[in-house]
Amino acid sequence: VRLVESGGGLVQAGGSLRLSCAASGFTLDDYAIGWFRQAPGKEREGVSSISSRTDETYYASAVKGRFTISSNDAKNIVYLQMNSLKPEDTAVYYCGVDITGWGEPLLLQRFDSWGQGTQVTVLS
Repeated sequence: VRLVESGGGLVQAGGSLRLSCAASGFTLDDYAIGWFRQAPGKEREGVSSISSRTDETYYASAVKGRFTISSNDAKNIVYLQMNSLKPEDTAVYYCGVDITGWGEPLLLQRFDSWGQGTQVTVLS
């Protein structure tokens, strides 16, 4: 199982970014994928996930209505479209695997096999 995140960058508040989580060693039909983020000095927190069992999506309250998770099964990639970005969204974003396939609740201990992360910086 291997995950590689990309798509981070520097953006002004109100802007958008699309993160990608490329999976290898398994297919998105097998496991759920979750996006988490970690800001300096803070714990890693759940952002969004997508279930491989039901295709249902889940969001943290802080990002609901602004972020959208989706998957391209043919490419084995999960995306996180982030709109209306705020300075408080600044963090390193990671994707992880939930081998149960459910993807929720969006708790850190349900996920592992983390990628290397991608930095998102939102300027005020």
